[in-house]
Amino acid sequence: MRGAGTWWRRKSTPAKVETYTRWSFHTFIVIEIVAIGLVPFRDAPQPFAVWLFLMVCGHAGISGITVSRALDWQRGAREQPVRWVVALAATTLAAAVTAVSTAAHGPVSEGVATTLCVGIVSFGTGISALGLRGTRQMLWDVLGGALGAGAVGFLQGFSAFVALLTIGVVLLGAGFVTFTCVFSVWLLGAVYRLDEARDTRARLAVAEERLRFGRDLHDVIGRNLAVIALKSELAVQLSQRGRAEAVEQMIEVQRLARESQREVREVVRGYREADLSAELAGARGVLTAAGIDCTVTGSADGLPSAVQSTLGWVVREAATNVLRHGDARRCAVLIQVKEGLVVLSVENDGVPQDAEPRPSGGSGLAGLGERLAEIGGTLRAAPTGDGRFRLAVEVPLPSGSRAARSLSEVTP
Repeated sequence: MRGAGTWWRRKSTPAKVETYTRWSFHTFIVIEIVAIGLVPFRDAPQPFAVWLFLMVCGHAGISGITVSRALDWQRGAREQPVRWVVALAATTLAAAVTAVSTAAHGPVSEGVATTLCVGIVSFGTGISALGLRGTRQMLWDVLGGALGAGAVGFLQGFSAFVALLTIGVVLLGAGFVTFTCVFSVWLLGAVYRLDEARDTRARLAVAEERLRFGRDLHDVIGRNLAVIALKSELAVQLSQRGRAEAVEQMIEVQRLARESQREVREVVRGYREADLSAELAGARGVLTAAGIDCTVTGSADGLPSAVQSTLGWVVREAATNVLRHGDARRCAVLIQVKEGLVVLSVENDGVPQDAEPRPSGGSGLAGLGERLAEIGGTLRAAPTGDGRFRLAVEVPLPSGSRAARSLSEVTP
């Protein structure tokens, strides 16, 4: 029992459902043998009863093989079992004719023969439908089985009433078996599709997290790497001239490298959050060190932490872009509140007059757009047409919030 329990627990949920479905189909064999095969023993002589019982057992065995292969075909594990479907149909017809003939020409009563015919045709028709393509073929299979059973009974001498009754009962029985089989296969397919969707969702979540990590890493070290490259180039020039300031520049490069290393560790651990005040001070410092006159107007006091963190990433990315693109000499950062919106703009000169709008699909601006979308903000970045480039961000604040009032007091 422990081995059987372990075998079951090791199966995935779709595999468990498939096992349950497969054995549910196999119970049709047992039901046919017990409910149909034992009927002749009620009033037929024993030799005839045993012979009819063995006939039902043979039909049930072929049905079991057919339903197993049809299920494999439905799951894409093997080809369509055409031969087994044809064999089951032929066996069903032969068994139905034999059962009816025993009533017309043998010692079996009409009621027993009708029960055998109806049961055999219902199970055979319903199971063979599982190996067919499309609903239309299945409907024709059920209808053909019912009409065939009625025609066999009528041709063997049954009354029209019994023949019509046989057609109606077979329609109900075969329709029920067909519906049960088709619905079970559909449900099994749905379970597999849900499992695949869950795996796909997990993979997408991993991919999304990797993209987020990549954007965060870009935002964290992009500016520092730009400054390191700038200061290294300055240190080389100073060294070639024999100036002692080259050492100071390399010390600053070393500090920036260590800071970048620390920030990367924070990103990896998931603890990294940008502080707007610190980012404003850092942007002004690195731009000034690069020879760019940077002015910051406005204050970050009173802003919600989520807004401050997002705007901090905006300032960091904007400073990185100013260092990397164009030949800026001035950069202005403005923070203000307008009608319940926090507006942050970063504007710099040094953009050629014929420059095309900077693409917003890069990893930096794309990541900022996603961050802002989470708090309902928007981002616009484009040249203004007079040699300047402007990045503007708007983030809504709750109306009447203390943050909005306090920021309005300190913002010009």
